[in-house]
Amino acid sequence: MDLSVNADRAGAGTVSAQAATVDVARERAQTVGVRHAHHLNSAGAALPTVAVVDEVVAHLRREENEGGYEAAAAVSGRIEQVYADAARAVGASAEEIALADSATSGLRVIVDALRVDRSTRLLVGRSTYVSHALHLLSLAKHTDAELIVVPNGADGAIDLERLERLLTGGPRDVVCLAHVPTSSGLVEPVRDIGALTRRSGAVYLLDATQSVGHLRVDVDEIGCDALVTTGRKFLRAPRGTGFAYIRGALLDGLAPVAPDVRGAVWTGAREWSLSPTARRFETWESSVAGRLGLGVALRQLLARGVDATAAYLCATATLLRQGLAAIDAVTVQDPPSCASGIVTFTVDGLEAEAVSQRLAARGVRTVAVPASHGQWDLGARGVPAVVRASVHVYNDDADADALLDAVAEIARGAGT
Repeated sequence: MDLSVNADRAGAGTVSAQAATVDVARERAQTVGVRHAHHLNSAGAALPTVAVVDEVVAHLRREENEGGYEAAAAVSGRIEQVYADAARAVGASAEEIALADSATSGLRVIVDALRVDRSTRLLVGRSTYVSHALHLLSLAKHTDAELIVVPNGADGAIDLERLERLLTGGPRDVVCLAHVPTSSGLVEPVRDIGALTRRSGAVYLLDATQSVGHLRVDVDEIGCDALVTTGRKFLRAPRGTGFAYIRGALLDGLAPVAPDVRGAVWTGAREWSLSPTARRFETWESSVAGRLGLGVALRQLLARGVDATAAYLCATATLLRQGLAAIDAVTVQDPPSCASGIVTFTVDGLEAEAVSQRLAARGVRTVAVPASHGQWDLGARGVPAVVRASVHVYNDDADADALLDAVAEIARGAGT
């Protein structure tokens, strides 16, 4: 499959030109993992570059020699730069960024700070990730808050007209959804949702775990009040890293349920003051080495260009969908509103986990996503599980051909 020749099939506009600006050979040269397998699991954990790994290891060696606190003090200026780079990646200011160990924990502390009660209406998309869904379900159960799963439209994305009718006006409406879900290549119409929430005064929380580093994400364009993302996926940063954005107007009215010495000062026997920035939601303990690695990954993304990255990933995934759809006994499970680097599919007569394992045996790395990770999506569609392939800038023609050839071989033998 010639990705460079066929890139313009991925969509209208400048996709081909943007995709052509990604130097795939250079990306592969900086990525050790491509030597060992066809890695198509960026939506799980992408392969880091040599520079990211070197940064992490170098700081761990520094901790070994100097001690953790001493090593952290020596790189404090570089950690400050991570906030600035994270802000640049999503169009925010550094004061609106809080570093976290995951998107899940980042979103949890923000939602808890909203002080959900029985007057709250939680309007959630079917694309909501399992960990976030369980948190919201638990809150609704224990606070009597109203939880409404907004239906999807014919294109598989959230039904904007239904959402508009459900919004009652005011900040007790909390809209929470994923930009790109774990269970398909869907891309939610996040800017249109932002326009609705701004008009109504609702609070808009966006899980951008699968989109930062993958698609263009600008918080002002989207209009969200808060956003969370992780480092390990499309940012190609170490596991255990991530960050949250909290718009200043929302931040002013939020206080963490459990203040920590990192974001608060204990000023008297029963008094404390909070950081004026989003760091009020951070905790003291963190992986300094991991955060330095996150900083390297962010700078590499910014240097490569978000638009070029998005164009290449979307073009590549479009070609994979076309190739998979042409294979007998294979069904592409992505909804019509898919414009991302994630592709999901099933093979007739085989469980998704079995397909993923057989692909792994052929050196092709994917993952099986069960309905238990997306009950409002896969469960609602009656799909027990899907195989998910997700691409990145280090994937080339050989990776695409390896996946398609292996799936075709597995599909031919599915009934035997």
